[in-house]
Amino acid sequence: MQFTAEQIATLLKGTVEGNPAVLVDTLSKIEESNSSSLTFLANPKYEHFIYEIEAGIIVINEDLVLQKPVKSTLIRVKNAYSAFTELLKLYSELRNERKGIDECVHIHESAQIGESPYIGAFAYIGKNVKLGDRVKIYPQVYIGDNVQIGDGSILFPGAKVYEDCVIGKSVIIHSGAVIGSDGFGFAPKEDGTYDKIPQIGNVIIEDLVEVGANTVVDRATMGSTVIRNGVKLDNLIQIAHNVEIGQNTVIAAQTGVSGSTKIGEHVILGGQVGVVGHISIAKGTQVQAQSGINRSIVEENKKWGGSPAFPYNNELRSQVLYSKLPELERRLAQLEKQLKDKNNP
Repeated sequence: MQFTAEQIATLLKGTVEGNPAVLVDTLSKIEESNSSSLTFLANPKYEHFIYEIEAGIIVINEDLVLQKPVKSTLIRVKNAYSAFTELLKLYSELRNERKGIDECVHIHESAQIGESPYIGAFAYIGKNVKLGDRVKIYPQVYIGDNVQIGDGSILFPGAKVYEDCVIGKSVIIHSGAVIGSDGFGFAPKEDGTYDKIPQIGNVIIEDLVEVGANTVVDRATMGSTVIRNGVKLDNLIQIAHNVEIGQNTVIAAQTGVSGSTKIGEHVILGGQVGVVGHISIAKGTQVQAQSGINRSIVEENKKWGGSPAFPYNNELRSQVLYSKLPELERRLAQLEKQLKDKNNP
């Protein structure tokens, strides 16, 4: 699909400098652009590229002062990064535009399917499922009984949603993700074995949430595991039973959150963070990658790091001390030797 600079400028509410009729048919990074591609410049350290390349169109900030002539057509906008993000969203929507129901799908007769759906081959839709309008269910997705999925949500190939779970509007669940599997609940017995504790709750995922590939959100033992509006979960994350995650919290890959922990809104957890169960993490907390949270964090908007985690500035000072330990050990050994020699002439 091709677009002119004039069409793109109209969409972005920008101003064209150059040929308004120039055509582009792809988006690219600025260093990989060519005459048929659309790219952008937001970071000043990449500015030299716009004088070297011959991209079809470059989206730039309206206040950028050019140091040299450029060969490409420019579109000036208030914020080039935000504008290009909007273009990426549009491009993604066009690329993923699918409608209809493929052959070889199982849809229970009691299921309710909204308008303009897409249901791919070998998908399974269970009893009493309710799908909103414009929901996309890609091939080999499993939707268990009594599941509800809101308007505009997308489940990519191989995603699984177990029975009774609730998915909000405009939610994206990537391939291999599992929503509503049993929580890790076992009761120890006197003979050293374990009884499985039935997990009869569900998972509630609110609107505008994204769940990465191969991430698992366990159902509650009783009640609900809750993921609030706008939460973004990266790939390969474990969210245990009865966890609650506040709105617009972001969690990076390979993080594990243990059962019944409550995470506030606008929290950022870096990759490979471990969080123990039955604690709370305050609003606005930021946690460095590979940290271990072993107790509740009650102060809002603080940074933490290390394992076990400390306030971030303390952790940085600790790292400095760690690096000095070999030298301190050497000096201590010398002092001990001198003291021993002095006491034993």
